[in-house]
Amino acid sequence: MASRSGDEGGGSGELREMRFLTVAEVAQIMRVSKMTVYRLVHSGELPAVRVGRSFRVPEQAVHRYIRDSYSGTA
Repeated sequence: MASRSGDEGGGSGELREMRFLTVAEVAQIMRVSKMTVYRLVHSGELPAVRVGRSFRVPEQAVHRYIRDSYSGTA
């Protein structure tokens, strides 16, 4: 069996470390409905990849969206 420690595909290590979440997982993290997540994806506010008939959202994109949307009170 071949070792997976090398860069077999010639791609970047960044893609290999990327974690994708389902719409339901994103909704749970953000504490919103799945429909809200779908709206964010369709509007382009939240990047996503289509896999078959479903979407996968990069975990870092969710954290970035929350961070950039946060309006703290001073």
